[in-house]
Amino acid sequence: MAPMTPEAALCVFAKPPRAGEAKTRLAPALGAEGAARLARAFIQDTWALVTQVPWAAPVLASPGPWPEGLLPGPVEVWPQGDGDLGARMERVLLRALERYPVAIALGADSPGLSPEHLEAAWAGLAHADAVFGPSEDGGFYLLALRRLPVGAFVHLPWSQAETLARTEERLVSLGLTVARVAPFFDVDVPEDLSRLESELASGRLRAPATEAALRELRR
Repeated sequence: MAPMTPEAALCVFAKPPRAGEAKTRLAPALGAEGAARLARAFIQDTWALVTQVPWAAPVLASPGPWPEGLLPGPVEVWPQGDGDLGARMERVLLRALERYPVAIALGADSPGLSPEHLEAAWAGLAHADAVFGPSEDGGFYLLALRRLPVGAFVHLPWSQAETLARTEERLVSLGLTVARVAPFFDVDVPEDLSRLESELASGRLRAPATEAALRELRR
């Protein structure tokens, strides 16, 4: 059977996992090198997820040069460019929408995210212009779009408790219909690590690279 033609760009937004630059809020618990090691595992698990999606082309959106050999196979890397998160997301998503009917932005801070989350977002676009995957901290781990007006993300509060609500309000004000899929949690601060370890140990989450990295770091 011939492979499906991708109908979406699945854009993973991630920093190169360098010590002192990646997951810095985890450094108090893990050290700078340990935080970078865990960031690398998060990216590996997220990339393993997106490369399994038959209807999407995986893209890595990076703010800087990407280290070779970190991820398997050929990796298409798009530069995020300058500006705040809104400017960088808009630049990447507009590029994606020039090539594909759908663009999806996905963070790399939610290891263990399942294919069902992505399928639900894909299905949600049948009746909405934009589908959000809410994060429990008030942001979002995923945004799927069929269209994106230029300037849609200007002057929005990023990494705040009201990020999701304000972004939804902005898109609605621009004439887009919006929907949500099931929430998930980000791993950003040391307090999140115990929950992550518990979810992995119980089998509720599956993130092999993350689980292996945590075992090493906890020795």
